[in-house]
Amino acid sequence: MENHTGVIQFILLGLTSDPALQIPLFVTFLLIYIITLVGNLGMILLILLDSRLHTPMYIFLGNLSLVDFCYSSAVTPKVMAGLLRGDKIMTYNLCATQMFFFTAFATVENFLLASMAYDRYAAVCKPLHYTTTMTGNVCACLVISCYVGGFLSAGVYTGNTFLLSYCQSNVVHHFFCDIPAVMFVSCSDRHVNDLVLLYVASFNIFFALVIILISYIVIFATILKMHSAAGHRKAVSTCASHFTAVSIFYGTIIFMYLQPSSNHSMDTDKISSVFYTMIIPMLNPVVYSLRNKEVKHAFTKIFFKVK
Repeated sequence: MENHTGVIQFILLGLTSDPALQIPLFVTFLLIYIITLVGNLGMILLILLDSRLHTPMYIFLGNLSLVDFCYSSAVTPKVMAGLLRGDKIMTYNLCATQMFFFTAFATVENFLLASMAYDRYAAVCKPLHYTTTMTGNVCACLVISCYVGGFLSAGVYTGNTFLLSYCQSNVVHHFFCDIPAVMFVSCSDRHVNDLVLLYVASFNIFFALVIILISYIVIFATILKMHSAAGHRKAVSTCASHFTAVSIFYGTIIFMYLQPSSNHSMDTDKISSVFYTMIIPMLNPVVYSLRNKEVKHAFTKIFFKVK
């Protein structure tokens, strides 16, 4: 990469340059990060300790919690350090590392959401065949495929970004090394790189979205055929929670990445980025798990056993 750049470090402008806002933002992000850590790591611990949660759905939820913890940790601690100490410097290699791990785990989450939708389809639409459809091997293959796809995509994203030349401005109008913001300061012709980013991101996002939409169209069709009001309420509640998180995740991702770089507003991108780097990892344990009776029962059982 040294042949492609004269820049050895980047300066991240962060969310704000107003000193009066930096401490309140630090406290806010610290609380969000603590909730994220407790929620996601607590969920992983519950699933590991309670054998009744060793089912495909909770295996996916456990991996979702792990991914949320990882990609939030790739961004949030550095942002908080910048707000507290005013340190806006990010070395070239550290910037590439942050970009790689953030995009890797965010893409893994993209594929996990699709796998979870398929799992719910199998549970709701083919309950009698669920145990033979979602076997341990099938579940393991789906999870491994999510990680392989995520890390391969991250390699493409990061390589595509840092093959550009950075020889003039090193000021990044963002609070972390996000792909569009870093590419924006390049002194190279970005046309081909923009297309690579657009095509790869589009494929990953729409591939997962198609699986999610088809799964839930069939699920809703099955729900309409149910005669039990309790069954209706349970299925709709499950789908509503999933669609809430999916809408937030894909809405911000599509807004950020699936538009021409000329249309990007960096200030708007920063606000959108807060949602998918900090808010979504904090909300997912609540949306997916903490409303679940089995998880609550496992928490109560383990808590009182420890006590």
